[in-house]
Amino acid sequence: MSLTDRDQGAAGAPATPPPGSGRRGPTVADVVRAVTNGPLPIRVTGYDGSAIGPTDAGITLAIRSERGLSYLLTAPGDLGMARAYVSGDLALEGVHPGDPYEALRVLKDELRVRPPALAEGLALARGLGWERLLPPPAPPQEALPRWKRMMGGLRHSRIRDSSAISHHYDVSNAFYEKVLGPSMTYTCAVFRGTDDSLEQAQATKYDLVAGKLALRQGMRLLDVGCGWGGMVRHAAREYGVKALGVTLSRAQAQWAQAAIEREGLTGLAEVRHLDYRDAPWEQFDAVSSIGLTEHIGVRNYPGYFGFLRDRLRPQGRLLNHCITRADNRAPHRSGAFIDRYVFPDGELAGPGRVISEIHDAGLEVHHEENLRQHYALTLAAWCRNLVEHWDFCVSEVGTGTARVWGLYMAGSRLAFERNGIQLHQVLATRNAPDAASGYPLRPDWLP
Repeated sequence: MSLTDRDQGAAGAPATPPPGSGRRGPTVADVVRAVTNGPLPIRVTGYDGSAIGPTDAGITLAIRSERGLSYLLTAPGDLGMARAYVSGDLALEGVHPGDPYEALRVLKDELRVRPPALAEGLALARGLGWERLLPPPAPPQEALPRWKRMMGGLRHSRIRDSSAISHHYDVSNAFYEKVLGPSMTYTCAVFRGTDDSLEQAQATKYDLVAGKLALRQGMRLLDVGCGWGGMVRHAAREYGVKALGVTLSRAQAQWAQAAIEREGLTGLAEVRHLDYRDAPWEQFDAVSSIGLTEHIGVRNYPGYFGFLRDRLRPQGRLLNHCITRADNRAPHRSGAFIDRYVFPDGELAGPGRVISEIHDAGLEVHHEENLRQHYALTLAAWCRNLVEHWDFCVSEVGTGTARVWGLYMAGSRLAFERNGIQLHQVLATRNAPDAASGYPLRPDWLP
């Protein structure tokens, strides 16, 4: 069935199944009508030839197989849709799979989903066949559910953290080069204006971090969760800082060390494949944590920030940069799609919780900044890169994984735009015994 065929069935009503199909019982369009309220903002087509929704809709959701319908029925919400979409059993026509932002926006803003009445639901189940309510095997890109991960260790144990990091980051360095761009920076950029390129914005972010940490030639920096070494290399190259980065991803460490050698930074910059808990027991002039807190687990914040405090010399500075909930009372654990396909075991807290934990670890908080809008712009740029290099990315990681990334980045962009999640930088110092912080009367990184 062509995904561009929008002439199947009248708007708002299911089409008649193809002659000779022998199909009885509810159609895909019947199921859609049963679980939605009001007019559909999109066109929905089914593998059975039925269709519902306006024929001139800009977005068409095509349920291509019985398995796709079973995914949707057995895991309602984002997980079922993700399974069907990643496996290719559901397609979104009218958007590119590298950036399905517009489809997600329409579905979030205009689609009204409802649970069917009990009698209606039972009638649909009988008509479809109870076997349709047996969950099909999940796509290979999906991580195990949380309860099964217990076999691999307790949540946020060293072994399980290593597995979670590998699931997300050890995909393909070549894939990340295309999506993230030359900086290989997988964290929020900082835009001086919407005309800034992604590379300009990432350099601005690193300069902002360096300014907040007051980096100067000869200082020593520890960057935990350093990714591909972007901050480490920038600090060494632009500020003459001796920088050490640690990451749990072996692929990241290998790429970063090669980049350090290629850029002539050996002796100043170094990236090691290490758990942050195994970082050297010595004190640094500054510590940066850019995008690691999300992987730590909220209950582990006291130990985490205590560890970072102990790595700072008196009057040294810490810059913590992480995604946060917009509401301090919101659940910490991520939704099913993010947990199974993107960040297994990832947890987010509100900015108040992060600041409180830094404070309670014995550090003095001096400055906080929300970069929520900047992350939306960053994600839009990453999606543009994925669209531009789609064929290469698919050849590297496969269509399913590439779809995961398009869906994840476009959905995250929408969440940042709508203030569902935020990005906060918190600057703190480890004070000397006499309470001297080394921090000036006014921020020294501002003009």
